[in-house]
Amino acid sequence: MRIVLLGAPGAGKGTQAAKISERYGIPHISTGDILREAVKQGTELGRSAQAYMSRGELVPDEVVIGIVAERFRRTDCAKGFLLDGFPRTVAQAKALDKALAESNCALDAVISLEVDEAEVVRRLSSRRVCGTCGAIVSSTGDAQKCASCGGELITRSDDQPEAIRRRLQVYREQTEPLVEYYSESGVLRRVSAVGTVDEVFDRISQALNH
Repeated sequence: MRIVLLGAPGAGKGTQAAKISERYGIPHISTGDILREAVKQGTELGRSAQAYMSRGELVPDEVVIGIVAERFRRTDCAKGFLLDGFPRTVAQAKALDKALAESNCALDAVISLEVDEAEVVRRLSSRRVCGTCGAIVSSTGDAQKCASCGGELITRSDDQPEAIRRRLQVYREQTEPLVEYYSESGVLRRVSAVGTVDEVFDRISQALNH
């Protein structure tokens, strides 16, 4: 299974990615993680990425796709992989298709987690983060302290309602065109992300086995 996971902020991508990775025995590849790894290891592409990052610039698509391609050629990706956080634009999607074709493979499915804006705002604005250990708590009720370390629970600045709406606008402008792109290629699977974690995962499993 070679899968791309799409979804707006707050759609539950991280939670579902972990379950998909476990169920299908494929690595969960987060673009941010592999960028940091490449920089840390000092690979040629990692050094190139570091040069842009140190100047506060976005890493160009060709560098990112090169690092992603290096990652999915590793032996642990022999049975497939799950990409999370990449591609973000149609240009990146086309570059990914080209890189996969050069390895004589293609995507099996693109899962689009669907959730409306009001629900995203509700989820993220109620989320709390421990100021000490960084643990994320989705629903705190009256809790003011982290259950893990006792640190104070805070609301991140980018989880304020207005900031959330700005993040959603960026998502719609940059990433939603991917839904149309992958729909045209026949690999898109739309999945409602409303419900319990297990309910959403059952829908994803059905979509992948369809």
